[in-house]
Amino acid sequence: MELWERSAGLEALDDLLRESAKGGRIAVVSGEAGLGKSALVAEFARRCGARARVMWGQCDRLATPRVLGPLHDIARHTGGGLSALLTMGAAQEEVYCAFLSELSGPSQRPRPVVVVEDAHWADEATLDWLVFAGRRIERFAAMLVVTYRDDEVGAHHPLRRALASLPSARVERLSLAPLSEGCVAEQARLAGRDGDHVYRHAGGNPLLVTEMLKSDTDGVPDAVQDLILDRLRTLPEPARDLAHLVSVMPTRAEAAMVSGEAELVDLLVEAAVLVPAADGGVAYRHELLRCAVEDSLPPARKAALNRRVLRLLESLSGVDAGRLVHHARQAGDSAAVLRYAHVAAAAAARQGAHREAAAHYRAAAEHASPLPAPDRAALLEDYASEAHLAGMHQEALSIQKAALAVREELGEVERISDNLRQVSRLAWWSGRPAEARDACDRAVAVLASRPADARLAMAYSNTSQLHLLAWRFDEAISWGERARDLADRLGDVATSVHAAVNMSTARMVHDGVGAQPALEAAAELAMSHGLIEQAARALANLAAVLADDLGLCAAAVPHADRAVDYAEAQGLDGLAQWALGSRARLNLQRCEWDRALADAEAALARPSRFGVNAVMPLLVLGRIQSARGEPEALTTLEAALREAERVGDLQSLIPVLEGRSEYYLWSGDAERAREEARRGLDLAAHLPQQSMVVGRLAYRYWRAGGSEHVAEPAGPPLRLMMRGEWAAAAADWADRGDVYFQAEALAAGDLEAASRALRILDGVRATRAAEFLRADLRARGFSRVPRGPRRATADHAAGLTPRQADVLALIAEGLSNTEIAARLTLSPKTVDHHISAVLAKLGVTSRVQAAALAHRQSRSVPAPS
Repeated sequence: MELWERSAGLEALDDLLRESAKGGRIAVVSGEAGLGKSALVAEFARRCGARARVMWGQCDRLATPRVLGPLHDIARHTGGGLSALLTMGAAQEEVYCAFLSELSGPSQRPRPVVVVEDAHWADEATLDWLVFAGRRIERFAAMLVVTYRDDEVGAHHPLRRALASLPSARVERLSLAPLSEGCVAEQARLAGRDGDHVYRHAGGNPLLVTEMLKSDTDGVPDAVQDLILDRLRTLPEPARDLAHLVSVMPTRAEAAMVSGEAELVDLLVEAAVLVPAADGGVAYRHELLRCAVEDSLPPARKAALNRRVLRLLESLSGVDAGRLVHHARQAGDSAAVLRYAHVAAAAAARQGAHREAAAHYRAAAEHASPLPAPDRAALLEDYASEAHLAGMHQEALSIQKAALAVREELGEVERISDNLRQVSRLAWWSGRPAEARDACDRAVAVLASRPADARLAMAYSNTSQLHLLAWRFDEAISWGERARDLADRLGDVATSVHAAVNMSTARMVHDGVGAQPALEAAAELAMSHGLIEQAARALANLAAVLADDLGLCAAAVPHADRAVDYAEAQGLDGLAQWALGSRARLNLQRCEWDRALADAEAALARPSRFGVNAVMPLLVLGRIQSARGEPEALTTLEAALREAERVGDLQSLIPVLEGRSEYYLWSGDAERAREEARRGLDLAAHLPQQSMVVGRLAYRYWRAGGSEHVAEPAGPPLRLMMRGEWAAAAADWADRGDVYFQAEALAAGDLEAASRALRILDGVRATRAAEFLRADLRARGFSRVPRGPRRATADHAAGLTPRQADVLALIAEGLSNTEIAARLTLSPKTVDHHISAVLAKLGVTSRVQAAALAHRQSRSVPAPS
């Protein structure tokens, strides 16, 4: 097979295969549609011959992706335990471990090469599997090849997060470039065509170039659709009909779908419309061509073909329910959508693909009007639950209210209470505190006249949780005890664990690390019973209390990492978003600002961009912008305050007010700085004085010149700072791992200590904060204040930070992530975060594109005179 200008890519893949003998390797092949990713990998597989055992998996362009679709493809070829586990719907971890077993074996056997094509269409569970396998690939003499269209993967696409999670030392990225103008000209010459004409209309896209060179007409088609439709017009009507049928089946048509049509299949293959597929079926030569034909079909014709495909698939065994849903939706067959969507959604949920599960339930809900009311309510409740787990809280709230309305019409008191409790929880996530409290009270009230049961216990625990979120800790403990006592009497483990998380969190705020084991035990108990949401909540609460309430940043780090990793591994997008925002705040205090920004930006890229999950990421962005003197700082802090006020809870409002006080002090408005801190102190009046939350507000108020009506904070380092004992305070903050407050303490000391503070601030490019400190030192009479780094003469054109600009320059030099990390003395993970941010700000999707842009920018800079 001839591949134009792809020898370097083939050599790179071959090198990786050889290197995988010493530990697995991952090749990530990217490029826009039509650049020949599949052709490159197919030729590589052919050249492997007996050296490798190639296992193919395909991601399909379905309305809702197949859950673990590529793994199902692989299992069909491997059979054995992996196939059996997938068929029985086994737990995610069992399936993943079975896949790893396929990679192990004697060294003399052909090396496993796993190909996952079109990962831009991957479902959530497939991305989790890729991360799981990728992080363990070094243990095996195996190779993983992932292809995706980089023109379909934006800055916030889930695939980008998955790729960033792969071990950079094991990953080689191959970004396919378009064909050169010279190559296109030569191929056009061989075909007797005008090379300039072909290049002008097809550029360097091999697919479009090939199609234009194969066209029998002298005129140039305007699009791929014209090219493929011109070819179909020359074929007999039965062949066109079969081509139309295959066009409505994403990726391929199995052998059974074209059974008895061998002559027509041969005719379409000979005409270069279709190509044989690995399983005996057929497919279009490229997905673009399939889409072009499908899009050309009149709506009625398209629906009829999908009905035909649906009936054919229903006659086969082992067909993925997601495919049946896709064709049922395209056919407008409401009964079939309802029949299969629930099955597909349940399967997706079992694999942790909550986003896909919600999509299947959404499809079913659109056709649910004929269902009996109880069934319709149950469908809506399942839909709302999966939308909540996927972090789509506002959508979930709307659906849960619809389910509540149906239950109220039916007069089902127990179900009404369940729905009210869920409405309460979702209203809080959506930033509607009054609605959350009202629904919570109603959930308890509707059960008041009935015998105490598990629903009442859960309603009590929900009340406990709302008090916890409002920082009313005594009430949280009291309601939690009522809930747990009743739940334990009834043997209701789930509610008992829920209440234990509430109470243990509240007690840890009150009693410090002495109560930490109870919260850790609640997390482990939740995991052991498969209560993943409660486990994630316990882990996130543990990290937040350590960092924010107790000021123990160093101790919080491993728990914050575990909370994020666990929530993401379980597909809990909402809780993962909250944990990312919390970790961003922790990394701000540790002066790991690149990581803080990466986490904040990742959190804001999630589906829920309003309410509680937006507050902390916006606050972190605003505080860093403020410290760096960036003009958008106040706008970001205003947005954080709006979302905090929508939520209405102290855990959202108080940190924002603290950050705003800091901003106004640096801006020279001490009076406004005191007002912001004073407002926070008034709100926090009921909190225990030993709380670091109260202490930070008291310090901000004092730092802005306030003194009246403020009790001295009980937190040791803050009390020391307000007493002027800066050295002891700085040592305490250093022990706690809070570098940012350590710098604040040092700033109040002598010139040597203040110089250390300036080095910390300069190290994170906190120019505004450093300027404020330098001015303060001069006002205190120090004449030899250290100068800071020179400001750049102009901001970076793309808005990159100086560190991001450094990373871009090294990308342009061709350095790998590992080499960049060594050059800049950063961890590889931090470099990964930087690169993701750089690509997003530049609006590109690959390192090659970023490097090309950097080279163009460097050429556009005028030389010094």
